[in-house]
Amino acid sequence: MAFKHFALVAFIALSLGACEEDRYRGAARHNIPIPSATYALMSEKGMSKDQPILIRSYKKESELEIWKRKADGQYALLKTFPMCRWSGQLGPKVREGDRMAPEGFYAITPAQMNPNSAYYVSFNMGYPNAYDRSYGRTGAHLMVHGACSSAGCYSMTDDQIGEIYALVREAQNAGQKAVQMQALPFRMTPENLAKHRLDSNIAFWKNLKEGTDYFEVTKDEPPVSVAGGRYVFSNGSDSSVVQAVQQKRQQDEVQVAALVAKGTPAIKLIYDDGDSHASFKRTLVAGGSDSLNRTATWASRDVGVSRPDAITSGPRVLVLDNLGKPKAEFRAASADNDAVLAAVAAAPEVNQTETASIAKPSPTKLEVQPRAVTGRPASAAATQVAKATAGAAAAPVAIDAPPAPAATPAAPAAVPFYQRALSFVPLIGGSQQPEQAQEATPVASVVPDSPTNIRAPLPPRRATGLRTSRLDQSDAAYSSQPVTR
Repeated sequence: MAFKHFALVAFIALSLGACEEDRYRGAARHNIPIPSATYALMSEKGMSKDQPILIRSYKKESELEIWKRKADGQYALLKTFPMCRWSGQLGPKVREGDRMAPEGFYAITPAQMNPNSAYYVSFNMGYPNAYDRSYGRTGAHLMVHGACSSAGCYSMTDDQIGEIYALVREAQNAGQKAVQMQALPFRMTPENLAKHRLDSNIAFWKNLKEGTDYFEVTKDEPPVSVAGGRYVFSNGSDSSVVQAVQQKRQQDEVQVAALVAKGTPAIKLIYDDGDSHASFKRTLVAGGSDSLNRTATWASRDVGVSRPDAITSGPRVLVLDNLGKPKAEFRAASADNDAVLAAVAAAPEVNQTETASIAKPSPTKLEVQPRAVTGRPASAAATQVAKATAGAAAAPVAIDAPPAPAATPAAPAAVPFYQRALSFVPLIGGSQQPEQAQEATPVASVVPDSPTNIRAPLPPRRATGLRTSRLDQSDAAYSSQPVTR
């Protein structure tokens, strides 16, 4: 009897071990199931695993959202995942090796799914897309993957990427040809737009906002094409949709102007090397990088947490003058809006002499920090608590600092403040082009004549004759790589 009991226990243990092993070994990873709790959530929200999905990621907030189309044809938010790691700065990826995670509108096809990833499972974002190529941007294998480590990718925990991978796979198996990923610098709220109104990337971010406005108004996937060095989102849209999107844009502009008039500072955030969601930072500070690595990674190749020292505190905050030049610099506890404003409010006023001396230096190439490959002890992380005081000295950041905007004549002193505040309104939702667009060859000159988009199969849209280019690539361009992130 005792022998039978022992044999039964041994059989159950071996069975459980085999199931656990199948979670991450070999081809079994391709069949990762959607968690039962997520099935229950989909049912509660009127969704099914077969309906199309859409992904939105936000660097500043370190979050990734999964949206799903419901039976009525509109998308609704299914889940929000805290992001374990992204690297670089706010702004688009420009070249191979700059550690920047891409920003833009990307299409994820079945050929870009990689169940053989060294970082559990992953999918290729599709960088560079047609927009990126029109500016000669370089880089490859920019992924969303597991393991809390990034050198230009969006890194989730292994459990998170397994669930996200399964949701994308099921939508593709049901017929969605490409899953749209909206990779954004931050949530396009009036508060964020007011604070970042003088950032050198604002023209590019305004263009992205056109697409997010379309999505938020219609709750439908925006059609995406590229023409004249810009994303184009509303080809063939009904006039009522165009009018509704324009109305939202105008309302946002009014709110931005009101915030500027109330004294919202113009800022630029400079990260030591990207960021991590606050929930993961707490684990890092409490137990060190080894603890975070064990929490986030159980199936990926063990690469440790990338640059743990860079995420134990918040970003540096550059306060900009009306010409977009830095006049003061502070360290914030985090990138959260309240923390940034608190850091600025707690800092002493900068007089005119100090402002002039800060604004004069020419752009400098900032020093690249080596990537950490091993975890730090708990005590090392705990000493870098994200509560540095305003005005603290900042370490070099791992990027090439962008050149400061060209100086323009200052507004006459007699102009009332509210008029100067309203002068920022065209920065949001206008038709300005990114600065680099002046040097780029228009995409329209080298692409087919028929407009295309990257959305899942929907009723055909009316053609406009605008010469555009595709954002998606052939399947061969993104074949799975056995050892790629």
